[in-house]
Order: sequence, then structure tokens, then C-alpha cells
Amino acid sequence: MTTKLFGARIRRSEDPRLVTGNGRYLDDLGHDAYEVAFVRSPHAHARILDIDVSEGVEVDGLVAIYTYQDLDGRMGEPLPLLIPHPTLTHGRTQHALARDEVNYVGEAVVMVVAVDRYVAEDVVGRVRVDYEPLPAVVGIDAARAAADLVHPDVPGNAAAVMVQESGDAEAAIDAAPHVLELDLSIERSASMPMEGKGVLARWDSDDESLLVHTSTQTSTSVRQAVAAKLGLPVDRVEVVTPDVGGGFGVKIVHPWPEEVLVPWAAVRLGHPVKWTEDRREHFVSSAHERAQQHHVRVGYDDEGRLHGLSVRFWHDNGAYTPYGLIVPIITSTQLLGPYKPGAYRVEFTSLYTNTVIVTPYRGAGRPQGCFVMERTMDAIADALGLDRAEVRLRNFIRPDEMPYDHGLIFQDGRPLVYDSGDFPASLDKLTKLVGWDDFEAYRAQARSEGRRVGIGLACYVEGTGVGPYEGGHVRVETDGTVVVSTGLTTQGQGHQTMLAQIVADELGVPFDRIRVTTGDTRRFKYAVGTFASRTAVMSGSAVALTARKVREKALRIAAQALEASVDDLDIVDGHVEVKGSPGATIDLGAVAVLSNPLRYAFDEAAARATQFATPADPDTPPVAPGEAPGLEGTDFYSPPRSTFANGMHAVVVETDPDTADIKILRYCVVHDCGTIINPMIVEGQVHGGVAQGVGGALYERMEYGPDGQLLNASFMDFLMPYASEVPEIEIDHLETPSPLNPLGVKGAGEAGVIPGSAAIASAIEDAEGIPIRSMPISPSELFDLRSRRSV
Repeated sequence: MTTKLFGARIRRSEDPRLVTGNGRYLDDLGHDAYEVAFVRSPHAHARILDIDVSEGVEVDGLVAIYTYQDLDGRMGEPLPLLIPHPTLTHGRTQHALARDEVNYVGEAVVMVVAVDRYVAEDVVGRVRVDYEPLPAVVGIDAARAAADLVHPDVPGNAAAVMVQESGDAEAAIDAAPHVLELDLSIERSASMPMEGKGVLARWDSDDESLLVHTSTQTSTSVRQAVAAKLGLPVDRVEVVTPDVGGGFGVKIVHPWPEEVLVPWAAVRLGHPVKWTEDRREHFVSSAHERAQQHHVRVGYDDEGRLHGLSVRFWHDNGAYTPYGLIVPIITSTQLLGPYKPGAYRVEFTSLYTNTVIVTPYRGAGRPQGCFVMERTMDAIADALGLDRAEVRLRNFIRPDEMPYDHGLIFQDGRPLVYDSGDFPASLDKLTKLVGWDDFEAYRAQARSEGRRVGIGLACYVEGTGVGPYEGGHVRVETDGTVVVSTGLTTQGQGHQTMLAQIVADELGVPFDRIRVTTGDTRRFKYAVGTFASRTAVMSGSAVALTARKVREKALRIAAQALEASVDDLDIVDGHVEVKGSPGATIDLGAVAVLSNPLRYAFDEAAARATQFATPADPDTPPVAPGEAPGLEGTDFYSPPRSTFANGMHAVVVETDPDTADIKILRYCVVHDCGTIINPMIVEGQVHGGVAQGVGGALYERMEYGPDGQLLNASFMDFLMPYASEVPEIEIDHLETPSPLNPLGVKGAGEAGVIPGSAAIASAIEDAEGIPIRSMPISPSELFDLRSRRSV
């Protein structure tokens, strides 16, 4: 019997190649290509008065210099607004090269192509751009004040104002026995993958076809965007995603300016062209996230149960809105977490600032929402003198209330309906794991030693597996190898392993006979992308459905060869066998041979499928009606709505009485992503997310000056947690399967990062007795809070 792999701790098959330095990333390709460097704006806001390239043209090795004036056809139009929304009344996107105004430091103004990057950078240094500086709008406060405008035709700097409500929240709050108001904020941060962005393009003038390699999270969408911008038929463009050194959301934008400029130059020059982002470019010209300010008004009773919740917040979307309102929509809906809010009203304003654009970063609006809701829960508990865990328990949606409809619209345009979950069970697991009920004894012991400790917790619900669809293709080769293709890209999450586990079980073949390809439009052309913790749900379900289709065909063909009923057959270890008859068997590879009637015998195996190999039924065509040659299939999965994973984190911290240094002593996680395909991969995702959550809570921020200059645009100044700052992570799992997909799975990719700031803030507040209303928090900021309390 084939060992079942679904749910097993299978080591990642892609790791040996990657950890031994045998990965192939974008910059490992295109050694024969011309290389690109950009002149980028040194100003946050300015008019472009003149561009002088005369000194640059004298440099040996220069191939071309392009400005906006050189962009022809649709290349001269603004980049697409990828996700329109009715409330996005003032959406704005940038041009591939700035036309007559720049709106953030780092915006591309001039593109230089040279024989190598060194020459290109030399030319960049010789290009002279004359700017007229304009007032810069930096930060939410300045955007809200609107004394200056980022875009002169956008009143109040407001790209959008959106309201959702369920019930009459204001009336419910006014009628509640108790009312609290809070002001909360989270600052900017950014993804910072090890590998920046990069693009390589090759134009075949004879074939009039374009091959693009790009470090992206969505190769099929880049294909569509490049074809549209360059005016090429889509079938003449292919996009391949090589190994990607991390994405975390920043590589979901499609296209980045460079992703259309590099292919455009390759077509014009008839030569391969490549651009690889350097680290400073990534700081100043890729996407950031997180910055929001919230005002909360909540009504509740003596037991801490919510009667009504009203939240108004302001979201910094940077200089442009290519990804629409996805981040603040997620915040506004996922803020509710596992709770019944009573009546709920949320209003957000998405604001322009003269800073880098904001698009999803791992968590994508959820860390902000979780921070707001969990700080509110702690404030209620404090006001009533109740246990923080008990207040949460009293407000949980109960398992028997699933599916639970919040009466709102989620980021996928579909109702916000939780499909499954058992929040009380998760909380019970978490409090036992961290020793919640015994913490006061530990605190007393620490106090006797002159130490200051605190404990906090935070709960969240994460919408995962958003549509509209994903697909899969499965083919059994004549040697028994199974080739699996899906359009989703991978950035190190273990997709190849996870998808192979699914196919191995569905087809009954050994794991090591399965090869998985992702992110190559030559293999699979219809896909959406890797984001929103959707791969296991979407591609996993699609691949499972496809494998079932291939299995059904294999059994039909094998039934004829074995002269047996389909119902009597099974596939075990890559062989179709008759149940109860060990000698009656046929290899799956042989079935693949028989699935493809041949005229010519290319090898001994193929000879079995030729026209004279076996007696033929003269009344039946070699390929039956409705069938196709080959043992392969394609299928798609499209969900009715998102699945909702959930989890809870608890943290124990120690704060130094003198230096205010903050140290994490314990970090505990309970996670529910439905049916688990590979616990090792899930735990790896949680570990990585927690590391980024710790960074977002204690270290990482984008520090802009009032003139829009990013003051910490290097790893010398932008702090990230090292291994020494990431605690050991204790994990427990709960599995409440989703009824929405054939595998019962929910996403896990962003879970670890979502409640980090909320849980750590709760623990610091517990240790210090000082309200923590803003994150991240540094020792100096905590020291300042102490000083203000003592005044």
C-alpha cells in the first residue's frame, strides 16, 4: 500500500538545490545581455524642467538613453490601475518614466542601457536633470492637513473614502453601559526580500516573440501587462519566473515600470536587456506598507461583551495607487478577528503622500487591524478589571455559529463569511501552552529578582485562498514520471513539495517520481498569482482535481489492458493493480504509453501502442470520442469565497528597568489552517512570519524626513531582527477543515506575522503598566513613555 503523504512531515525537495548554491535567480541569467541603470529622482516632489544627456553619450559602451519622450504608443500612458474600485474616485498611477513631475524620491526619470552595469552607472552619473522642487507631503498628518497636495487634481489628498457597516454602530455604542475611545497607529515598514526585483528580456525578431524572465509573484499577469503595453499579441509573449529570493508581497505589483521598460528596450534594440535592482533602489523605489492611524469608539457591557464598534482610520497609500484599495479594505474587514462586534461601522480614507507606493506586505493590512482590535480588547479588560483572555472568550464567534456572516464585503468582492473555526478551543490550547493561569507566580518570582516581565496575547482571523481561480496540469510520462504544472509562482514557500504530496496521494505514485513546475507561462498560461496565502487552497485544490481526472482516465485504460472492471482497480506505488490479484498489474508509465495510439515505434515502450501491437476493434476509433491522446489532464478550482484561517499568539517579555530594552522570553502560537498538508512547511511559514512580526513590532520602520528623503535607506540604518532577536517559537495546531474546497485546507503563509505587534504591545503594557498605542516601539520610545508617566 502506498504510504499516504498528505499530512506528513516531508522534507522540502527543493531545499538541497537552494541551500547548496545551485539556485538560478534572475541575476544568474542573461550574461550576454545589455544592462540597465536608472536616473532616479532625488526629490520627493518636483517638476522636471530639463534633461541633459550630452555628457553621457560620450561614454564608451553606452547603447541607449531613454526618457519619457522616447516612449511610444501605450508605453507613454500611465501604468495600469490593477484593481479598480467604485470608491477609488481619484486613483493615480505613474508613468514608466516620469513625464513632467516626480512624486517620490526614487521615481525613475531616465533609463540607460549599456554593455554592462558599470558603464550604465557611469552614464547615469553624467545625466543632468533640472528640477523645480515642490512642497512635499510626508506622513498621514500632513496628508490629512492637505496644506499641500501630492496631485493638484486630488482634493484633500484623498484617493478614496470607503464606508462599510452592519447595523447601527453609533446608536449601539451610545446605548451601551460603557464606552471607550482609543487612538492607535502603526508606522511604515517594508518587505526587504534577500533578492530585489529584476527583469531579463529577449526578443526574437524572426519569430516576433518575446521571452521575459522576471522575479515576480505573478508571471501570467506580467505576461498580460507586457503584451498590452508593447502592443504585442499575448501569444507572442512568454514570462518565466526563475528561483525567487523572497517576495513577501513587494513582487505582486505587475507591472513594475522596469518590467515593461526592459522588454520594450529589448524589442527596440534587438538584443537581450537586463536590469537587477540594487539594495538602495529597493529601499527608495519598491513598495512599502503598514502606515495607518485609527480612531476607535467601542461600546460594551459589564461583562466586556461588545455592543457596537466604530473605527475610522487613515491609510497612507504613497504617491500612487496601482494596487487599488486592497490593503485598507483588508484592514477594515479583518480588524474584526474572531469576535462578534455587535453593530460595526468602519470608514477609511486612503491618502496620497510623496513617498514610495504602498502595496501588500506579508499580512497585507491585517497586522494593523489585529493591533487595533486586540488593543481594544485589552483596554476593555483593563477598564473592567477582567482577565484579558476571558474578555476575548466572551466575545468569540462560537463553532456552532459557523458559517458566520459579518454582513460586509471582503477584498475579493464577496461576502465576509467565516467558513470554519473553533476559537474557544484555540484559546484553550494557547493559554495552556504559555501557562497563562500560572503567570502571576512567575511575575512575582521575577520581581523578587529585580526583573520586570509581562505577558500578552492576540487573536486574529486571516482571509486566505482568494479567487478568482487557479489551475493545474498533470501529465504521466511513459517512464512513469509525473509532471505537474501550475501558473502560480514560488518564492521559497515549499510549493513543489506540497503540490507533489497532493499528487502522490491522489495518483498513488511515489513522491520522488513527481516533478513540479511553477511560474512558467510556457507550461501553464492561466493563473492569478501568489499572494494572500492562497497557494495550498487554490493550486492545491486545482492540482488535486486534475490528478483525480488523470487517475480516472488511467483506470479506464488499465481496465482494458488488464481485462478487469474499473471498480476492481487501484493505483499503488505507481502501478495499476487488480485488487486481490497481486500478479495482475501494469505500470502507470505503460498506461501512459497505451493512452497515446502511435504509428511509429520510437522505443520498446512505444511499440506497445502501435497499430499492429494488439488486435483492434474495427468499429472503435483509436482515440475514443471525447478523449485526447496522452495520460494527462487540466482542471481549475474557483472558490465561492475566501477561506478563513485563524490563530492566536502569546508572548512573554522582559523590559529592562534601566535601559528599557525589550527582550522576548517566550513566543507561543496556536494555528488553524484547516487540514494540514505538511506540518513542517506550515511551521516554517509560521516561524518566518513571527520573525517579520517581531521586526515590525520592535525594529523595522521607514524613517522619512519632512522633505521626503528616506533617512534609513540601507541595512546600516534599517533595523531587522537577527537570529539572536527571534525567539524560539512554540507551536500547537488545531485543524478545523474548510468546507469550501476539496482538500479542506486554509492558507498559512501570512499567519505568523499578523498578531506580532498586538501581542508584543500587550506584553509590554502588562510589564510596564503604560498604555502602548503605537508600534513599532523602541527602547528609547519606551524610555520616553516612562519619563512622561513620571512627570
